[in-house]
Amino acid sequence: MKTKTLPLKELSIAEIYNGDKATYEVPIYQRNYAWEKDEISALIQDVYDVYTAKKQTYFIGTLVSFHKGDQVYEVIDGQQRLTTINLVLGALGVSIQNKLTYRARKKSNDTIQSIPCFEIEEKDYGIVKGFKYAKDAINEIVPKACQDGFKNYFQHSVHLVHYQVPKDIDLNHYFEIMNSRGEQLEKHEIIKARLIEKLNNADKAKFNRLWEYCSEMNVYIQQKYSSDRNSATQIFGKSLGDFGYVMDFDALPDVEDNTNTLKISELINYKGLETPQDEEDKIDTFQPIIDFSNFLLIVLKLTHMEESGFDPTSFNLDDKELIHEFDKVQVDKKFVKRFGFNLLMAKYLLDNYLVHHSNEDDTIESNPWKLQYWQKEGKKGYLKNLDGESDTQNKLVQLLSMFEVSFTARQRKNYLFYCLLHLFRSDDWDIGKYYEFLLGLADKYFKDVYLVADNLNEINTPKPGSFDNAILRDNSLDITPHNSSFDFAAIYGDGTIMSKGIPLFVFNYLDYKLWEKYANEFRGKKTKKDSKERNEFFTALGCADFGLKVFEQFYFSRTRRSLEHYYPQANANGNNGAVNEDQINCLGNYAMIGSEANSSGSNWSPKTKLDHYLDASGKIKQVSVASIKFMIMMQKCKDNQNYRGVGQEWNFEDIKEHQDRMSEVLLG
Repeated sequence: MKTKTLPLKELSIAEIYNGDKATYEVPIYQRNYAWEKDEISALIQDVYDVYTAKKQTYFIGTLVSFHKGDQVYEVIDGQQRLTTINLVLGALGVSIQNKLTYRARKKSNDTIQSIPCFEIEEKDYGIVKGFKYAKDAINEIVPKACQDGFKNYFQHSVHLVHYQVPKDIDLNHYFEIMNSRGEQLEKHEIIKARLIEKLNNADKAKFNRLWEYCSEMNVYIQQKYSSDRNSATQIFGKSLGDFGYVMDFDALPDVEDNTNTLKISELINYKGLETPQDEEDKIDTFQPIIDFSNFLLIVLKLTHMEESGFDPTSFNLDDKELIHEFDKVQVDKKFVKRFGFNLLMAKYLLDNYLVHHSNEDDTIESNPWKLQYWQKEGKKGYLKNLDGESDTQNKLVQLLSMFEVSFTARQRKNYLFYCLLHLFRSDDWDIGKYYEFLLGLADKYFKDVYLVADNLNEINTPKPGSFDNAILRDNSLDITPHNSSFDFAAIYGDGTIMSKGIPLFVFNYLDYKLWEKYANEFRGKKTKKDSKERNEFFTALGCADFGLKVFEQFYFSRTRRSLEHYYPQANANGNNGAVNEDQINCLGNYAMIGSEANSSGSNWSPKTKLDHYLDASGKIKQVSVASIKFMIMMQKCKDNQNYRGVGQEWNFEDIKEHQDRMSEVLLG
């Protein structure tokens, strides 16, 4: 007999995990938990945004399950979200009645049941890292005064739609339907339809090709155009390595294909004619630092910056607001052409003047961040460093990747907007001037945003609009610091009282300054360990000479996503009274470290960490690429072993002295 109601039920998170008795079982064919920090942080940021906006209900998707009986629901679709919710509840300290289990995955089962301490031998590190990311994101995004309200909102006002697949359905057939069903238009496709309808047929084809080529964020824009050599040469010059041969949309080469006969609905999904590329061409792909929807917002803001009376602080660089921000625009043919040309130029600059991460995993052997431009000689295309092997090239890579690991989320990439705005307004894209701009921007961030208490919220995270307010004056870039009060301890603490928090940018900028100090004094030079220069260098850092290889190998690894207490929280206020809880939460006792290393050793003593992380056997991943600051701390601990008792290798005097020295490096 057919049911008279749809098998859909709207459930709050509290009803899913603490409502009617249920066990959610992830089948063996589902992949392991794979959400990373960006996705978890984005979920928490979204929920916090609607919580502060006092939205009554917020939907975060669907849960599709098959009821096996005895209140056991096999999760067909939604296990990544369901696992993330479980981790967030654990990070918020909410006890859970209903279980999430993983069929035939003992390690995953044991790990998710052992939240929050993970005191088990074999761990699923995807889940362990996810829990750490959730906890960090809550502390970074949600002020402490709001966390109880956020906890209540997350449980009762955040909802999913639970769809139970009927018992008599063929699951294989269901999967076929799921895979072949037509998807709704994405937001950027809606924007494309709005813009393209304002153009005549010839311009529609031109705009469509431009849009489709720009939307492939992992491919150099010159390579997309290179299939049509004549068009590519008109835009990027003979070598395809330049931009500036066309000055506006109308000067772009025409497109001759059948788009003139297509309807708008067909044009949205039209990919253009397939043109065979030269046999010598291979597509050079990379891992992009931003997605297309958020990139469109940056280009829209760049376009608005050409208009008098535009208030940049009111513009939201978050793809949730993509349609809303375009709703504010008076869209006509002139605007569409201006926006289209800006989109093309911004994609060229993004591809050729901003860092990309290579498709290889992070290793200690080589820096995966690349700052390269694409060009062609004859029939062969290839990549070249933006400034060869120069010092400027290396410093640009470090500066740009420093910004990127500080602001990994695809939304709100203010630094990327400022870089593109600088390049948009530059006459010649001079490499030296670009480096000076980036160096000034980093200094401006630190001094005029992170060292101004009024720009920071209750957990020392910059308030909305604080970057634009500090850096954009009369819609021009101002990278000269105006703050003359550099009292680091007054904002971030020195161990005398509990710190309210220290943002990741501060640690990343400090590691850049440490690397820069090495680069300015030693890079490319041969020096002996006991030389006067080496002694002065390491004395300024506050430790003995541990060699220069750490500095040579250092880069801003994407794994550096955790803050490590060198003196652990678990031992604070212990019987020996060495360090109390206020004293451990300051810059002098913190360092960046790979998240996997943090989750496995956060409660180790300083001596145990020293022995483990500097193990020379090769069995343990080295942490030098994670933080130069951490290497300095460990060397200081190693120095102290020679004349202090066990357990006294790292005390508050060391923490305070180390913080003073690092503050000197930060402030020059």
